[in-house]
Amino acid sequence: MYQVTPTTASCATSSRTSLLCGLAPDAWSLVGARVAQGAAAALMLPQALATIHSTTSGRRRARALGLYGATAGLSMVAGQILGGVLVAADIAGTGWRAIFLVNVPVALLGLALAVRTVPPTKSDRPTSVDVPGTALLALSLVTLLAPLTEGRAAGWPLWTLLSLAAFPFAAVAFYGVERRAERLGRTPLVPPSLFALPGLRRGLTLMLSFSTGFGGFMFVIAIAFQQGLRMGPVAAGLALVPMAVTFFAASLAGPRLVGRFGSRVVTVGGLLQGVGVLLLVLAVLRGWPDLGFLDLLPGAALAGLGQGLQLPVLFRIVLGNVPPERAGVGSGVMITTQQTSLALGVATLGTLFLAMTDSVGMRDALAVTLLVQLAVIIVTVLLSLRLPRAVE
Repeated sequence: MYQVTPTTASCATSSRTSLLCGLAPDAWSLVGARVAQGAAAALMLPQALATIHSTTSGRRRARALGLYGATAGLSMVAGQILGGVLVAADIAGTGWRAIFLVNVPVALLGLALAVRTVPPTKSDRPTSVDVPGTALLALSLVTLLAPLTEGRAAGWPLWTLLSLAAFPFAAVAFYGVERRAERLGRTPLVPPSLFALPGLRRGLTLMLSFSTGFGGFMFVIAIAFQQGLRMGPVAAGLALVPMAVTFFAASLAGPRLVGRFGSRVVTVGGLLQGVGVLLLVLAVLRGWPDLGFLDLLPGAALAGLGQGLQLPVLFRIVLGNVPPERAGVGSGVMITTQQTSLALGVATLGTLFLAMTDSVGMRDALAVTLLVQLAVIIVTVLLSLRLPRAVE
């Protein structure tokens, strides 16, 4: 008999929610199914990282985190490529539904593998759910991201301004509740003492800047390729293949490079990513609107190479000195930071790009947005210089 773990349960839930998305009869049903799908992913990802952290050590952990980072980053790039192919293929008339339905067999395969291979890591003393902390964290994220995401399209109505004004108060209230819970000996959702770990604190700062730029970049490039360059879904996806290939190659080489050069791998990765983005800016300014695969190849390949050198190492930096008994909460904090930053990048860089498109045209809007992302990359590089040379 196989033991059902939280990871296997999350795989099963992911399969069901993906099926609901693919079968949604209307927009609101799709939104509801997507919320459930996101919740399933939010349950599964920290558990996967916590399992790696609590069941491995040394080189095995470094290799496992490197593979996790490679898979996570590659999936973000490959998602756009495969999504375009599936939509264009219109398998059995499913259209956009195929991008959700394809997750069902993938999740079921993951479920079968998880049941057979994932070791039980359940705590002997499970803690209660931090309801006030969870509610306040959700409120903080919603008050920040909802107005940034919907404000421009809605014409910045009063609710968006009030929501942004409420964000700092919600964030301060969340911190106060978590600090009080920890002082009273309870188990907060995000223990403030966790941020006393220098690796986690510095790594999360880098994760914030890296993921904000990455999320905004992927969103803006998708719109620019399909609406500005009039590429079809398949052509737009294929234009990102060089980025996916170099990202994966760099991720796999990362553990060996870190063993030799330490945290400087992150710095070099940021510099390479910056050069790649700059090459994309030059290509846009020189060749728009007749850009082709070969024009985009150097910049996309270098940007992917730099990103692949950074992301897996950031996972190691964040979790490197987190005690095994706190692996779950450490992983949860990191995934929350990463996903929030990706959304923040879409909301901020995406809003800038769309607003400028209306006034100066898509070519100049894309160039300026990429230059803003380049500035974010420079910040990441400067922050990486403060990391200790050794990486656990």
